[in-house]
Amino acid sequence: MRLPLLLVLLGSFATAYADVTVYGMFGSTLPPTQSGTVASSATTSFVTTHGPPQYTGLAAYNEIYLPPPDIPNPAPANTFAINVPNSAAQVNGLSVPQSGSFFGFSIEMSVATQLIGTNSSRLHVPFLNLMALIANKAGAVHVRVGGNTQETAFMIDSLPDGKIIEKNKEDASNPTSTPVLAFTADLLYMLGNVSSLVNCRWYLGIPFNDTSNWRLQIAEHAESILGENLLGFQAGNEPDLYGAHLHRLSNYSQWDYFGEFGLLTQAYSNDDKVSNKKTLIAPSIQGGNWQAPDGSKPLGAELVWDTGFVQAYDQYLSALAVEHYPENNCGVIFPGAGEPVDLFVTMQNFLTHNSGLSLTQPHRDSTMLAQTWGKPFLMFETNTASCGGFPGISDAFASALWAVDYGMQMANSNFTGALFHAGGQNVTYNPFTAAPTNETALHQWTVGPIFYSAIVVAEALGKTNTSRVKDLFPNDGNEYTPAYSVYENGILARMVLINFLNDPSGSHDYTTTITVGGAQFGEANAVPPQIKVKYLLAPSVSEKDNITWAGQTLGGRFQVDGRLKGTESVQTVQCDQSANSCQIRVPAPGVALVFVSDSAQAQADAQEGASTYATTVVTKTANTVTVDPAVVATSNGNSGKNRGGKLGGTSQGGANGAMRFHAPGTSLAIAVLSVLACW
Repeated sequence: MRLPLLLVLLGSFATAYADVTVYGMFGSTLPPTQSGTVASSATTSFVTTHGPPQYTGLAAYNEIYLPPPDIPNPAPANTFAINVPNSAAQVNGLSVPQSGSFFGFSIEMSVATQLIGTNSSRLHVPFLNLMALIANKAGAVHVRVGGNTQETAFMIDSLPDGKIIEKNKEDASNPTSTPVLAFTADLLYMLGNVSSLVNCRWYLGIPFNDTSNWRLQIAEHAESILGENLLGFQAGNEPDLYGAHLHRLSNYSQWDYFGEFGLLTQAYSNDDKVSNKKTLIAPSIQGGNWQAPDGSKPLGAELVWDTGFVQAYDQYLSALAVEHYPENNCGVIFPGAGEPVDLFVTMQNFLTHNSGLSLTQPHRDSTMLAQTWGKPFLMFETNTASCGGFPGISDAFASALWAVDYGMQMANSNFTGALFHAGGQNVTYNPFTAAPTNETALHQWTVGPIFYSAIVVAEALGKTNTSRVKDLFPNDGNEYTPAYSVYENGILARMVLINFLNDPSGSHDYTTTITVGGAQFGEANAVPPQIKVKYLLAPSVSEKDNITWAGQTLGGRFQVDGRLKGTESVQTVQCDQSANSCQIRVPAPGVALVFVSDSAQAQADAQEGASTYATTVVTKTANTVTVDPAVVATSNGNSGKNRGGKLGGTSQGGANGAMRFHAPGTSLAIAVLSVLACW
């Protein structure tokens, strides 16, 4: 995030109803239908003039709809073939093995109580449901709690009124207005309680603003509280922006960061309360800020690698990471911070395969080096645009298409994970947003289109941790019709087909004829008798609410409890085995996830069972919540039979009606803060 993004995010933390000025004017759209099918968008009112007309309100719920881009001239072919081998051994340039948890989330530390829970005893049920939805499909979900606010955070024993986080924005020494953040250990117990219900694992961060007095308490406590659900600690959040943000001298460089990281490792090594020293994640630069000897400012991390950083600190580094936003909206949020972006042009930039290619290109050398060093390589924070995102783009179906392609392209380029950022009410790019505090009795949550992208990528990569990805560049490499193959356990398992075009008439839907194996690859014909297909759909790229995955929807704004609604629709396509081919149609706009192998098709047909239980503590009335037995069985990474006495019962009034994973001195029960709980 660039300097003004700190201001826009933190401005939203002061009050749920702080005003923000963003592009656009009011419009309207149809809500999702009850069955979850896609409805017509004929009533949508689009912005028709260039420039930034004023809209005042919470950006997360803006009513701005941009007109979809025109069909390019010439338009891409709408019939073409994709020929793929059945065996991964026949494919050059496959990615490293990927996990279904590849597509995760980054939550700004200061809004953790808005999104995750009030404290360890009161978890936000929509969050549990949403995380369970991903974990059920991916095996686990990875979440970072950190960001700019981790840099000034410090742990204290307690806060008034049972709070677990408190922000002090009166720190005059902090020119970027990032609040000094006080938190208690109960924040970590809250994360641990989430993990006891959902297979959720956590990235945290070590404060990096005082290199003479390292505050390692978060590492000391998190290691014991979270155990194997702790993934690691970020050491420095976008250090290449420290100089510009006035957190260091203006000439702060990669060499200064190298030295400060060394001071951290000394303190880390000497801290007897931290038993696992190889948990640090770095350098997490934003890119394009530090200057090379030739005067260039590389977007990649080459300047850090050239210091000998990895070789010097290998024993402390569990993973390497970068952060990057492709665009920024700072010129609107902060007049004088640059020229406002033309949203009409910018929307088109997100609806092309070239976006993902250009965003990953600067890091390809780094992902290769990471493999030689034996390190995971993470995109530790990203989204559509810094300074809050773009209304009408970041919260429209266009962003879902973009994030599916970008996520798959990062997997193809040997990133090993990507975390899409969530802030407060005053940003437009959130994967999920809680209802404003004083409206929780009336409204439920809101999901952004990018959350649907997370579902698609999770299902595309699956649970085996063996998935390897290949960008296919079909249709003569056309930028509007990308496709990927996914090989699992060495065999073609799934394919991801994307159509970036927008044409409700259906004239620019495309049909691709897929062949698997055959003489051209020295293999037997391998097209199965039939394949299964799930579709990610919306009436247009401008749609915000009426988005469906396999016929189901999470709901429109203020309608989300974290569960998919409607009847799942998995399409069965009959193949022509004599011709070794299957024809798949991809609507404009839309994404098709094609399940090819027997095991993948079984995954597509799998019905996720659920059980219900009554909670011990509720906020207003007795509610019924649902928990996926498989999620509970694998929480904390252990099977239920190995969890000793860590979980209690859940019956109302029962003597053991509570979870036993809690902060000392706090209530044992987890309260339901919404109508429905995790799957």
